Amino acid sequence: MKKRNNKSIIQMSKFYIAIASVILVGCIESLKSEEVVLKPSKVKTSAIASNELPRGKPEEVGMSSEALKKIDELVQEYVDAGRIEGAVIGISRQSKVIYFEAHGILEEKTPRPMPEDSIFLMASSTKPLIGVATMILIDDGLIRIDDPVSKYIPEYEGLKVAIPLKPTDKDLQLKKKVKNKSIKKPGSKTNEKSKKGWHAKSKREVPKYRLEKINRPLTIHDLLTHTAGLGTGGGLGSRIVKDRALPTDTLATWVPRMAARPLDFQPGARWAYSPGSGLTVVARIIEIASKMSLHEFIQKRIFNPLYMKDTYWDVPEDQLFRMPYKLHKKAKGNGEVVGEELSTYASNSGGVFSTTRDYLHFQQMLVNGGTLFGNQILKPKTVAMMTTNQVGNLFTQAAKGGPGQGHGYTTYITLNQEKSRNGQIAGTYSWGGAAGTISWTTPSEKLTLVYMVQKPSDLPKKIGAIVREAIID
Repeated sequence: MKKRNNKSIIQMSKFYIAIASVILVGCIESLKSEEVVLKPSKVKTSAIASNELPRGKPEEVGMSSEALKKIDELVQEYVDAGRIEGAVIGISRQSKVIYFEAHGILEEKTPRPMPEDSIFLMASSTKPLIGVATMILIDDGLIRIDDPVSKYIPEYEGLKVAIPLKPTDKDLQLKKKVKNKSIKKPGSKTNEKSKKGWHAKSKREVPKYRLEKINRPLTIHDLLTHTAGLGTGGGLGSRIVKDRALPTDTLATWVPRMAARPLDFQPGARWAYSPGSGLTVVARIIEIASKMSLHEFIQKRIFNPLYMKDTYWDVPEDQLFRMPYKLHKKAKGNGEVVGEELSTYASNSGGVFSTTRDYLHFQQMLVNGGTLFGNQILKPKTVAMMTTNQVGNLFTQAAKGGPGQGHGYTTYITLNQEKSRNGQIAGTYSWGGAAGTISWTTPSEKLTLVYMVQKPSDLPKKIGAIVREAIID
């Protein structure tokens, strides 16, 4: 009996070796082919069989395949010029993925084709996740958009606003001065506003100021729309109190301390982007209202029902190879690539990592009116509220988006295509992150795009123009 078994084993081994040889030869031939080099998008390292958006041809949903091919050519130009290393781009229309391609390489040190499931740092592209989490709590009846922040965090009762003594205009930001001349961006026209702003010779200088009480309570609405005046980066309040989050801080310990920082202007008086502070306070309110940690709440109410299986606050060690090299630190000695160490507070308004596939699920949920895969995340009216201009003309006055744009709850809104700087169709809402990621959705066309890269450029705007030209019906 033993001899028979050994003979069988030997025969089976020969069979598997033969099969493996055929596969190996095929792989070698494939690697030799030019197509693999030109189309790295075919590289996939993971996939799931269900709960995926269906794929279809552009013509099935009224778009041109030929027109969309221009995206490939354009992105390759940027890769060849070294303006980006690589990108993964996904486009869906009428709930079908009609374009999903990876371009370029994942990393410079050991060049390898960009996989479709590469994991990217989302930076401020995290903010719409915070926005949706807030809207969920509104749907649940646990919070209201006009609730005072102090209702949840008492330290935000009776905040103060920092007012520079000179000039007397209260509605202005810092304007740095060098040799008595205001700094201007290269190529910009004379900056008339710089004559009115308060000036500082260095980042450490704090001009003379006074404090005045807020004229109304700070609200969740103010925080979500960046009209709170909290931690706007160039404001006076941030200079007066320079406290920062510690590696041991959590939202529960850090957010109350932030209340000691004076506001840069009266709540709702104007628009000024808050890179981390405003949405971080919202994140803490989410924890208090839901009685869950922010990460747990978003995992349960957003990531899981949308099958965002590769979206993380902390990327597992065995998945770090899927991230661009620049997102890691190199450990001394053995050359092993490891993730950067973050505090437990971990920048909750800018610290998510995700893939094009996952974030396309998130955007598709919004364009569907709050539902995907049979799971309702938001009510349609709540999605509409989130993606509608909520700041009047304050965004225009801030000279950020031009007269054709507005600001919703963690969304930029195109109000007028001809006047807006991005050229998007009216009603389009979008958001992006400092690392280069961006997404936009045009509800009237049932169209959404997710662009993942880790180096900012003007490429997304050009891709947007191609996508609009590709619409034939």
